Amino acid sequence: MKAPNLVILSICLSIGSLHAQSGRPGGPPPGPGLSGSTAKLFGDNSTFSANLEIQTSTGGGSENMTMPGRIFFDNGKSRFEMNTAELKGGNMSPQAAAQMKSIGLDKMVMISRPDKKVGYQVYPSMQAYVENALPEGESSGTGDDFKIEVTELGKETVEGHPCIKNKTVVTDKEGTKHESLVWNATDLKKFPVKIEHTEDSTKVTMLFREVSLSKPAADLFDPPPGTAKYDSMQAMMQQVMMKKIGEGAPGRPPGDQ
Repeated sequence: MKAPNLVILSICLSIGSLHAQSGRPGGPPPGPGLSGSTAKLFGDNSTFSANLEIQTSTGGGSENMTMPGRIFFDNGKSRFEMNTAELKGGNMSPQAAAQMKSIGLDKMVMISRPDKKVGYQVYPSMQAYVENALPEGESSGTGDDFKIEVTELGKETVEGHPCIKNKTVVTDKEGTKHESLVWNATDLKKFPVKIEHTEDSTKVTMLFREVSLSKPAADLFDPPPGTAKYDSMQAMMQQVMMKKIGEGAPGRPPGDQ
């Protein structure tokens, strides 16, 4: 196996690690998941943008991860922008992050469109995106399909905002209950500046900073014009491999196909 193949293989394994942590093998990397029962936690705040830090903790320490990014939300549609160079913890090594950057896979944009039942995984540096079908729980249902119970636990200050700390239980139309701790900012129309919940023994914390309640631009929720579409991550990575192997083949000028 030639050196270019080894580099790309390492990158593929790194991306696979991100997918495994997301709980969606073959799907998008981990994102905030603001649809379904989670969307109910935002109350009347149906449009906003903010800096978002997602923290995951399994309790053992080795799998803990902090992922900063930028979130845009508009009545169920969401866009999350991230850079793998800013990830802390998890299974992403500095070498793998550098390799991903070298071929344009470091910057990612995850767009969720429940209205179209699809998600877009955009790589701006590569001018490419992957389209995936959304899981059923994210692509169906309305606010009326979820009932919420709120119990006040006390008052705390989070990120400079006076908040009411609430225990919330959201019940979906199948009767499944989703429990969270939510800190609602009293100076920001009860916006949940901090949300904590547990998924499969993993504690997930979302911290929202520099929140704007203005409506984001509509074109943020579609892939940029001129980007190439792929039906799977595997298809896109195969194209990347073929291009890189071609550029590294002996006696062949870079870029010569």
